[in-house]
Amino acid sequence: MSNEKEFKPFIPADKVMPELTITSVILGVILAVLFGGANAYLGLRVGMTVSASIPAAVISMGIIRVILRKDSILENNIVQTIGSAGESLAAGAIFTMPALFMWAAEAGDAAPSLLEISLIALCGGILGVLFMVPLREALIVKEHGTLPYPEGTACAEVLLAGESGGSKAATVFAGLGIAAVYKFIADGLKIFPSEVDFEFKGYKGSGVGMDVLPALAGVGYICGPKISSYMLAGGTVAWFVLMPLIVLFGGDAVLYPATAPVSELGTWGVWGSFIRYIGAGCVLAGGIISLIKSLPLIVTTFRDAMKGYGVKAEGQKRTSVDLPMNIVMLLIGVVAIVMWLVPAIPVSLVGAIIIIVFGFFFATVSSRMVGLVGSSNNPVSGMAIATLLIATIILKATGNIGMPGMIAAITIGSIICIIAAIAGDTSQDLKTGYIIGATPKKQQIGELIGAVVSALAIGGVLYLLNAAWGYGSAELPAPQATLMKMVVEGIMGSNLPWTLVFCGIGIAIVVEILGIPVLPFAVGLYLPIHLSTPIMVGGLIRFYVEKKKYASEDDRKHTIENGVLYTSGLIAGEGLVGILLAVFAVLNLNIDLSEKINLGNIGGLVFFALLMVTVFIFMKPKKEKK
Repeated sequence: MSNEKEFKPFIPADKVMPELTITSVILGVILAVLFGGANAYLGLRVGMTVSASIPAAVISMGIIRVILRKDSILENNIVQTIGSAGESLAAGAIFTMPALFMWAAEAGDAAPSLLEISLIALCGGILGVLFMVPLREALIVKEHGTLPYPEGTACAEVLLAGESGGSKAATVFAGLGIAAVYKFIADGLKIFPSEVDFEFKGYKGSGVGMDVLPALAGVGYICGPKISSYMLAGGTVAWFVLMPLIVLFGGDAVLYPATAPVSELGTWGVWGSFIRYIGAGCVLAGGIISLIKSLPLIVTTFRDAMKGYGVKAEGQKRTSVDLPMNIVMLLIGVVAIVMWLVPAIPVSLVGAIIIIVFGFFFATVSSRMVGLVGSSNNPVSGMAIATLLIATIILKATGNIGMPGMIAAITIGSIICIIAAIAGDTSQDLKTGYIIGATPKKQQIGELIGAVVSALAIGGVLYLLNAAWGYGSAELPAPQATLMKMVVEGIMGSNLPWTLVFCGIGIAIVVEILGIPVLPFAVGLYLPIHLSTPIMVGGLIRFYVEKKKYASEDDRKHTIENGVLYTSGLIAGEGLVGILLAVFAVLNLNIDLSEKINLGNIGGLVFFALLMVTVFIFMKPKKEKK
């Protein structure tokens, strides 16, 4: 408790201000649905999701302070708490749930019901919040000086800088608007291709390209040059080393799992037939390695949480009051029974037990990891793969085989994936609240509201996107869900191409020995290089901005912060127009102008370069202000 006595929040514990109000709940719910939809689209297209806490906080400030003329930092905090729950729940759902749609399409069956999708998401969302209640004291309070929780701390700084009025919100909206127009021209009107692709004729099997899209550059800027370079390194190994070797040695042979001669596959055929499995092994090993390295800290955190289970907040200070532990335990029990007994959720008693045990375990892992590396780099997919391996093996051993067993495994994986994502997001929000002096109990209620609303909305978003393009298509590759589906099928059917998987595991071990973070490298190896290159461009812009000389440290900090706000807007803008284009596709509205105007690959590169210029433009004003 020493940290709590030493640390003084911005709003003192004895001061009561408006917090969980009707205004904050309504605004938070709207942002939860919007950011949830945007993040679902981004994750299904790219395989990565980004924290929306900061843009949610900025938009909230712009509305509450500027439009409504209210001055309540705690209300703003509740808005971003509820709003960010939407994007984190979407992140967990899209990594696994599309596998259920893909199986239904392959079998010619109806897609899973809206009720089933929503209930699965709801269970994961509620458990993710509840599991963080006993962990708050151990991770947020006692380790205040040890775990930085970067997005949580940054979000608190944004809220504390609210005196600057709506300038920060204007930067986010500028990015959102420019990205929306750009995305509409590229993927709506199709005046230039959003994917630029080149193959090297003299170096067969290799190729390079770039998805010239705003969100990818935004991801690169926010993640920074290091993470971006690790991803590009993985892509380089795949597209310039492994794929040419496969073509050289494969020749005219038909190698499993490909169904055509290697020489006829082309770069995308080689990537789809072989690199995906090697990448899967690399991601799997990366997830397991990261868990093993974190194990001592996890055990310590778990022990501390258990010690504090029955302890009431000291003196019942406002800033120390959590949801009562008896209510938390009761709700966890109710969710477990619902998962077991409700027919719409394909989980048995064994499955429900696996979810509760591993869910708390991975909530702890997730919270500690985002405390160190941030929510955007949270290896949720690595944890999901580890869960799927364990769950599928247990289910197979207990006689749950075939399609019912695979659906049960994916359902368990989905719920735990959502738990991990929500726990990470809740941690960042509780950190923000701890710094500014929010009431933990009210934040936890806000997280539950956000999780419930987002769970109901995500079912509709997944349905809309599936109806528009179908998962596994070029428009929605759903890379993580395809990987999860492949892992479950391979274990259940005993036909996973283990040689390729073990090659990936071997590469991951070498990368770990070299001291390089395995997970970003593995994601780069697994995804097409066309995604890593624009992410690297964003990372290089961040690198330039960080290394450039400034008149003062304040100028440097403001420039970098403005870049984060603008690129957050780029990500949100592209995601929202992605949803709009999905609606157009469902309604059969054709706005394609490519037959009349087509600027080709060069046009795509020129437009992308112009877009990157806008990043520098919108970083300047803040830098010049004193």
